[in-house]
Amino acid sequence: MGIIALLCKIFGIPKYLSYIHIMNKEEIQLIINEVYPRIEKYYGYSKYHNCTPYVELHHNIYIRLTGEAYDEDILSETECNPDAEFDRQENTIVIYWPKAINKKWIIQALIHEYQHYLQSPIWFKRYYKMGYEYDTHPYEIAATKEESKWKTFA
Repeated sequence: MGIIALLCKIFGIPKYLSYIHIMNKEEIQLIINEVYPRIEKYYGYSKYHNCTPYVELHHNIYIRLTGEAYDEDILSETECNPDAEFDRQENTIVIYWPKAINKKWIIQALIHEYQHYLQSPIWFKRYYKMGYEYDTHPYEIAATKEESKWKTFA
């Protein structure tokens, strides 16, 4: 158990508040540079894109999409505050770096989003139209399951 997780447990701080930023962008980028080529090699190319995805680091989704400053209180209360995402139009994996807590987290995020790169964009949307939600979506379940292979790339 990490020191932050331990302190949260001792002081009864909710788990979502344990995302105290402890890594900087440079540390995160070094980990990405180390492990991402292995992930690309292991999983290969998608038949839905011409090349493997780029990886970008951003502070949060609001700044990435608008380029404007934001009210952190409002953003933290919304559902649209992801840890990472795969942008199909840009063929880019986006890691929201303040959410990164350790090497395991980064590897799992890269694996998860790489699965979305490999998956059919048509079926990705179709499953949502069929009534699946994030927690029940077959592609999300598959991507989450794949995260358990993180040690392969550590």
